[in-house]
Amino acid sequence: MTLALLIEQLLNGIQFGVMLFLMAAGLTLVFGVMGLINLAHGSLYMIGAFLCASVALATGSFWLGLAASLAGAAAAGAVVEIVVIRRLYDRDHLDQVLATFALILIFSEGTRWVFGSFPLYLDIPQALQGAVALPGGAQYPLYRLSIIIVGVLIAIGLYLLISRTRLGMRIRAGESDREMIGALGVDIRTLYTVVFALGAALAGFAGALVGAIQSVQVGMGEPVLILAFVVIVIGGIGSIKGALIGAILVGVVDTLGRILLPELFGLFMGPSQATSVGSALASMAIYILMAVILALKPQGLFAAGAQ
Repeated sequence: MTLALLIEQLLNGIQFGVMLFLMAAGLTLVFGVMGLINLAHGSLYMIGAFLCASVALATGSFWLGLAASLAGAAAAGAVVEIVVIRRLYDRDHLDQVLATFALILIFSEGTRWVFGSFPLYLDIPQALQGAVALPGGAQYPLYRLSIIIVGVLIAIGLYLLISRTRLGMRIRAGESDREMIGALGVDIRTLYTVVFALGAALAGFAGALVGAIQSVQVGMGEPVLILAFVVIVIGGIGSIKGALIGAILVGVVDTLGRILLPELFGLFMGPSQATSVGSALASMAIYILMAVILALKPQGLFAAGAQ
């Protein structure tokens, strides 16, 4: 493998990891603060993608679509929290899983009813088209590089929000002792709604960004949701720092594994067999990584509260 190709695939892995971070950050906040298992988080990712695609198609502006994805996903998250999720906080995790799985079905069929069964496609905005030169002479898409930069900025913003603001102080206190902050006069219901809407906005934003790379279709959030759960298990439930590092690890391991493992097995196997075995092992690589990390650190890389 050439240096240029290695750098390109490494950047692809980081970009994939940044997208997973945007999903996992909201998921880990919701679970850390509320103790809620939300299987419908992937549906909010899908809603953001569909809102961005439909608004961009209607207005001709990707940026308006991006704003619509943030606002629409946050609003959908707030409504879901008030109408459904609020009734699940005192229930066990099985009830939460069943209720949020039902939300997946409702959102999927509702999206199909509103937008149809055919995929939608987003055009990359004119300002972000083109490529930048990499060492070795290769070209890397400017849009993918922009996703990495935006993801890093959002990670910094979340860190500052959680560690330096009054809202962040309440979120951290809610992770530690929700009854106590309620007794101190904090409106715990409003806090929960804000946290859930924030997580939904991040998921919708991730869906909108990825929508310009792949097709926007019903059910697109479920595969990403599984990987987001892997990320928060690796990083540590409730930790933003853990979500970022875990997401980058998962993205890089998954991307490089699909490139390097077939080449590695090709050193002592036939091309067809090497591709088959290498691809199979590459698809398991992130789960092997998760098992190894949990064997060494059962709480994940960072314990809850290590923002």
